[in-house]
Amino acid sequence: MKDSDKEFFLFYHSLIYIPIQKQQNRQNHHLLFTLYAFRVTMNLNLGKERKVHIMRTRKLGNSDLVVSSIGLGLMGMSGSYGQTDDEQSIKTIHRALELGITLLDTADIYGNGHNEELLGKALKGRRSQAIVATKFAFLPNFAGINGHPDYVKKAVDESLQRLGIEYIDLYYQHRVDPNVPIEETVGAMADLVQAGKVRYLGLSEASAANIRRAHAVHPISALQTEYSLWSRDIEDEILPAVRELGITHVAYSPLSRGFISGELRKFEDLPENDVRRHIPRFQEGNFQKNVDIVDKIKEIAEEKNCTLSQLALAWTMANGALPIPGTKRIPYLEENAASVHVELTPDDLVRIESVSPKNAVHGGRLIDSESFRSRLLKKTND
Repeated sequence: MKDSDKEFFLFYHSLIYIPIQKQQNRQNHHLLFTLYAFRVTMNLNLGKERKVHIMRTRKLGNSDLVVSSIGLGLMGMSGSYGQTDDEQSIKTIHRALELGITLLDTADIYGNGHNEELLGKALKGRRSQAIVATKFAFLPNFAGINGHPDYVKKAVDESLQRLGIEYIDLYYQHRVDPNVPIEETVGAMADLVQAGKVRYLGLSEASAANIRRAHAVHPISALQTEYSLWSRDIEDEILPAVRELGITHVAYSPLSRGFISGELRKFEDLPENDVRRHIPRFQEGNFQKNVDIVDKIKEIAEEKNCTLSQLALAWTMANGALPIPGTKRIPYLEENAASVHVELTPDDLVRIESVSPKNAVHGGRLIDSESFRSRLLKKTND
């Protein structure tokens, strides 16, 4: 190895910093090592520039957790978007950890427990590298929502068993139960923190009023909502509330369920068993109109020397969000990870707004729930 290469590798290894974080409320108060996230891309051909990219991190709201600036959503690994492959999915999760993507997002409803079990398998021997986020509230097959305190305690125990871990880093109420005061639900979630089963609490798709009521019971660390160039209804009331309270905004579907990736060109590109066929903006009549908007955004991405997905993800981060794009494939994962290094100027943001302003998308973001539930029940009975 040439001296220049030795110097490079010494620099590479100097990037590794291992802080010791004492875990509160853990049996034996054991110590875990957290490897700060990094990504290194090397070109060893002589005479060519070597580039080193470190995964960026941020502090999770109202907590002492440091997480990657982009996470990985796992829902699609359990059948929502066409065929699945557990072996491929586990390799993708492992690659995410290698890239320094530490925030891994699942839920008990994804695949009716399959998704948590999958993550548990992937984390064997790797638990200390990950920040595990999961959710409760939906009954199997989306048959209803339950926020009763007794159900909260039952749900967390079942999630811990499926995940095969001792505690959950971030535990969300997936949806607010309209029949149970949120103070009661969050009070039960706070008991889980005291018991050492959960470290921090989150909410998903909650109103500004419910966020404030929940936060008054116990600090809320994260609010998860759909947020992308095409889903911005939270900007008026909800985002101001979470910013005021120091809550991290976690954005799911930051690519509008893959539409803003540019990979989809016509409705027929969606597999027959793909849930997106039931979402209005993907349906015929709206599809082509939205493709036209995608093409305009893509022109800006090309000028920024990045992909369309990277531009869209960078836009969410520029607006303060922590995006958790989902993918089952390593190439897309690597593409998404690199978005943390796309810098958008104020002029860039103005131009993006001009071609894809708020409410420009054709068709709503919410699924036809009855249609989707019928599909799930049919799949279960087959």
